Amino acid sequence: MSKQTNSALKKVLKPVHLWALAVGLVISGEYFGWNYGWSVAGTMGFLIATLIITVLYITFIFSFTELTTSIPQAGGPFDYALKAFGPTGGLIAGYATLIEFVFAPPAIAFALGSYVHFLHNGIPVMYTAVACYIIFTIINLSGIKESAVFNLIVTILAVIELLVFIGIVSPAFKTENFMQNNLPFGYAGIFAAIPFAIWFYLGIEGVAMVAEEVTEPRRNIPKGYIAGIATLVLLALAVMIFSGGVGNWKSLSTIDYPLPASISMVLGQTNSWTKIFAGIGLFGLIASFHSLIIGYSRQIFALSRSGFLPGFLSSVNAKFQTPHWALIAGMLVGLLSLFTGTTDKVIIISALGAVVMYCISMISLFKLRKQPTHQPSFKTPLYPWFPAIALLLSIVSLIAIIYYNFLLSIIFFAGLVVAFIMFRLFNKNSATLNNSL
Repeated sequence: MSKQTNSALKKVLKPVHLWALAVGLVISGEYFGWNYGWSVAGTMGFLIATLIITVLYITFIFSFTELTTSIPQAGGPFDYALKAFGPTGGLIAGYATLIEFVFAPPAIAFALGSYVHFLHNGIPVMYTAVACYIIFTIINLSGIKESAVFNLIVTILAVIELLVFIGIVSPAFKTENFMQNNLPFGYAGIFAAIPFAIWFYLGIEGVAMVAEEVTEPRRNIPKGYIAGIATLVLLALAVMIFSGGVGNWKSLSTIDYPLPASISMVLGQTNSWTKIFAGIGLFGLIASFHSLIIGYSRQIFALSRSGFLPGFLSSVNAKFQTPHWALIAGMLVGLLSLFTGTTDKVIIISALGAVVMYCISMISLFKLRKQPTHQPSFKTPLYPWFPAIALLLSIVSLIAIIYYNFLLSIIFFAGLVVAFIMFRLFNKNSATLNNSL
């Protein structure tokens, strides 16, 4: 590692990179994880949950874009809440965002291992998962432009693959398959499925974490966000609906490779297309895994720079201008997480962090709108309705996740309390932060 010289990040990202990051952060959600929603809600129950969450994300992204363009800082939600509510608000938003972005990659790494194991039974899942963390952390250490170009390539390949998937399975779609026992747990299942519907879109807000590295952020960030959410809505609905109608959807509801399994229902397990699809299916998982590493490293960097985490984590490599210690710290936490939970539990706790962050971000928008210094280049359409709808649906989602996952929720909020106590006891800059806001 080269010696740190400053904490400035390099401005090189353009709209196409932002679209790739927005889609890349999320696209693994179309490959796995969402199907666990079928196990708690059935096909129709999960479709209803997904439509509700789709409305949440459309209204949220248009509102969130206003925050990102007006405060283009690497901390994203942390910086918005810090400006609106001071250190306490910043701590809540930073903690929630960190949980979301640090706990999503272990689920994806495990899915990557499952896909490789599906292709080659002799390769253990955990070996692949650990190797992915090491390899993609090294790629991210090489520089944001290099990481963004790599991300653009794998995201385009992942989108093309999903379109190929839709083309293969859609002719085999049968309504009677999709509608078979489609609401097994009644309307209560809709609420239980919410975290898995969130998984379809979770992470798109991570574009905010590279705002400091965007050329002309006030003009280019809206382009990236809007193109990204449009792409994801179309892909999510198509993948879920067509997958549910090709055969017995129950057999797909508890595995980490539902798309290759869906194709095998159509073409047969031994068909060469089934194996080929499973192989190139890795691109979608890689795109999200790589993008989330970018996201959590910038969040750790921003929290450290503001005094909420140890100062060395905001060190920037002199040669590559990347936050190297933040990348390494996030990798170590992720590796520990790999050995502590199943995929569905990691998805739930990541979704919990997301909805808490969505709530405080929308509340921050309402607060900042009252400040004369808040002059965004992009204004939320249909304000205040869009942020109000996003906030309301985020609160509903939060209540549903807590109700159906009480123990995980206790762990999440206990962690927040511990973080708050430690910040108050040990952070020497808290008084300075209070005075400067």
